[in-house]
Amino acid sequence: MTLRNERVRKELMREISDIIRKEVRGLGGVVSIVDVEVSHDNSFAKVKYSVLGSPEQVEKDKEIIEKSTSKVRYEVGKRIRLRLTPEIRFVYTDALEQGSRVTELIDKISRGEI
Repeated sequence: MTLRNERVRKELMREISDIIRKEVRGLGGVVSIVDVEVSHDNSFAKVKYSVLGSPEQVEKDKEIIEKSTSKVRYEVGKRIRLRLTPEIRFVYTDALEQGSRVTELIDKISRGEI
């Protein structure tokens, strides 16, 4: 990955996170952008995200995020000056849930329960 691609990736991660937090309505859980993968020509971005909440909230939030993809892309185009606004695809990952499970296990080990 070139230095330019890395800068674009970081900027996309920051802006998409801000857009989801401020512009996308109806989210019930905590949404976190885990990673953004950018193609070599910056025309495509795969956004990996995670939702922390009840299983019902997670499913609802996944639908809301999928439906708001075009709005997010439009906002990215307004905020970041690029020759092409990248096509955005959201991919769900359960990284936050895995992180909280690991933290629970570490706490149990430190208390001597395991």
